Amino acid sequence: MRKTLLATAIGAVLSLSACSDNTAPTQQANQAAAPAVAEVTVSNPFFKKSTLPFEAPNFAEIKDEHFLPAFEEGMKQHMAEIEAIANNPEPATFENTFVAMEKSGELLTRVSRVFYNLTGTDSNEERRKIQSELAPRMAAHSDNISLNPALFARIESVYNARNDLGLDAESKRLVEVYYERFVRSGAKLSEEQKTAIRALNEEHSTLTNKFGQNLLAETRNIAVIVDTVEELDGLSQAQITAAANAAKERGHDGKFLLNITNTTRQPILTSLNNRELRQRVWEASANRAQSGENDNTAIVARLAQLRAERAKLLGYDNWAAYTLETNMAQTPQAVYDMLGSMVPAVVANTQQEQAAIQAMIREKGGDFEVQPWDWEYYAEFVRQAKYDLDENEVKKYFEFNRVLKDGAFYYMNRFYGIRFEPRPDLPVYHPDVEVYEVFDADGKSIALFYADYFAREGKRGGAWMSSFVGQSHLTGQKPVVVNVMNIPKAPEGEPTLISYDHTTTIFHELGHGVHGIFSNVKYPTLAMTAVSRDFVEFPSTFEEDWAQHPEILANYAKHYQTGEAIPADLLDKVMRSRSFNQGFDTLEYISAALLDMDWHTLSADAPLQDPKAFEAASLKKHGVDLNAVPPRYKTNFFSHSMGGGYSAGYYAYMWSEILAADAFAHVQKNGGLTRENGDHYRKNILAVGNSRPTMESYKAFRGQEPTTDALLIRRGLKTKID
Repeated sequence: MRKTLLATAIGAVLSLSACSDNTAPTQQANQAAAPAVAEVTVSNPFFKKSTLPFEAPNFAEIKDEHFLPAFEEGMKQHMAEIEAIANNPEPATFENTFVAMEKSGELLTRVSRVFYNLTGTDSNEERRKIQSELAPRMAAHSDNISLNPALFARIESVYNARNDLGLDAESKRLVEVYYERFVRSGAKLSEEQKTAIRALNEEHSTLTNKFGQNLLAETRNIAVIVDTVEELDGLSQAQITAAANAAKERGHDGKFLLNITNTTRQPILTSLNNRELRQRVWEASANRAQSGENDNTAIVARLAQLRAERAKLLGYDNWAAYTLETNMAQTPQAVYDMLGSMVPAVVANTQQEQAAIQAMIREKGGDFEVQPWDWEYYAEFVRQAKYDLDENEVKKYFEFNRVLKDGAFYYMNRFYGIRFEPRPDLPVYHPDVEVYEVFDADGKSIALFYADYFAREGKRGGAWMSSFVGQSHLTGQKPVVVNVMNIPKAPEGEPTLISYDHTTTIFHELGHGVHGIFSNVKYPTLAMTAVSRDFVEFPSTFEEDWAQHPEILANYAKHYQTGEAIPADLLDKVMRSRSFNQGFDTLEYISAALLDMDWHTLSADAPLQDPKAFEAASLKKHGVDLNAVPPRYKTNFFSHSMGGGYSAGYYAYMWSEILAADAFAHVQKNGGLTRENGDHYRKNILAVGNSRPTMESYKAFRGQEPTTDALLIRRGLKTKID
């Protein structure tokens, strides 16, 4: 998943580029902050460009006390630059308006990229406090830019004359993107409407920040404490040791602690033999943020309403209609049609899987109907019976470092010609993080890559890519990107053995990574992963299937002790079993995607909804209400949807998978793992960012629009392309 740089606080701003970081502090606040800024200017590392390679953040110098003064001064400087552009007495030109905006906000961008990355990967109480204080102010700063009438008048003037200015294609694209974003932010609204939308934006920013902080706090609160080792029967010794260490760190010496990841289902449920403990783990996950001090119930209801009200002000029927207008899908109905067309087959497949699981429960002596906490546990028995596959045996051939370096990095070298060289001399924000310098095939250094793969307290759940420094020929900056995951780390001195799912996720996130690393764009606003939400997951999903390419697999899938290659029969079982449980996997995803769409097709006149009742009605309406297969995310902890980044956009993973499957099949048909194919894909997809419409980029690579044939094969629903 691509993480929006400033999440919902800056939203359109940093996604707009350095052109806007958004929150206008009041004059009084600026004056009050001035002495503090003056005192720390000399020592604050954000007040000047980093002298490290690629302007990488100097984490050895950065302290929490530096953030707020840098934000204060950054907003002040940025607003002064914007006012100078807006009030320039010279006629508006591309250079004095658009290029000037692209170069503005340097300090604010620098501190924002570091701060908002750290709040997701290495949060603490002080950073959460700063984040809460900044949320409404950054929203106001953004509004003060996007709702500035003098600034928009200049933008509109150049936009109207864009075809007569002799602009190159990328510059013209920049003008059109700016104009569209300002209009969609409310630039054409009346003053009364602008006042209303400012209030909505401020409240929205505050609530999305509170939503995220509640989930971060819940991650700690809902961890399951286990009294005896006997209850952990089924776990490996490494897992038991890790649970004991986690409990000791929390002050529960002699007990065991099971952390909860950010989905409804929990990976550990495949192994726990104790049904009562499985139920405790699942309920801790499914019922999070529904009561107590971290209750998100009222927050999510109001967020859906706020978005609908904002959409109405901007002239749209609902938030989904507003959001999808600039995506490849374009309309909510297109999304409903895509997802709805799959429901009958997916539900039928899932019901067949459920029958097999129920039969296995009976075979094992159980006298109960399968529940959500039973599904994955008994599914493993079905998998073993069908494929004779032991997941713990499989993991012995997927040791983390070998997967990353001999798998993902090796593939990147074979397909794109790049290599990753460790940079242990560069400071990091946590001991688990490693830095690599990326060199192109010609030996030129092109980027820095931060690898942050292990789960820990203070890191939000999930996996994503982000950046500390953007790419731009205009500013001369090269990309500094980061990949983040939540792989459980083995105890000190032991190898971290991972599942094949984690393996493909490493390839997936590195796909986002090279989407940033290979960016070859002039303007920051159009660079790297600044594409539509339902395109951005395509480059990452495309990389997943390379994890099973015979040459790549042979290089990394080796026994962690003996170095022996994974046996052919075991590998065959792993690959054949990939189609197993696809009904469950697809249904829990589709259910969440439909739920996301239903929340965001509410009208502004709809009353506040009760999340539990709304979920139940939504699932029933779409015919996906299977008790044993709940949505991948429930509303109160649905970060993609309610956190803002993928609101009315969770469908994008499936939409992007169509592109990815079609692209991968095309490459295999035309030579497979070759530099020629890698260079062609890099040039037409990864390097261009948003410098042209995404479908144009796809057709430049593929020669035509995608079809769904390859997706059906990828999902095991079809055997060959007609």
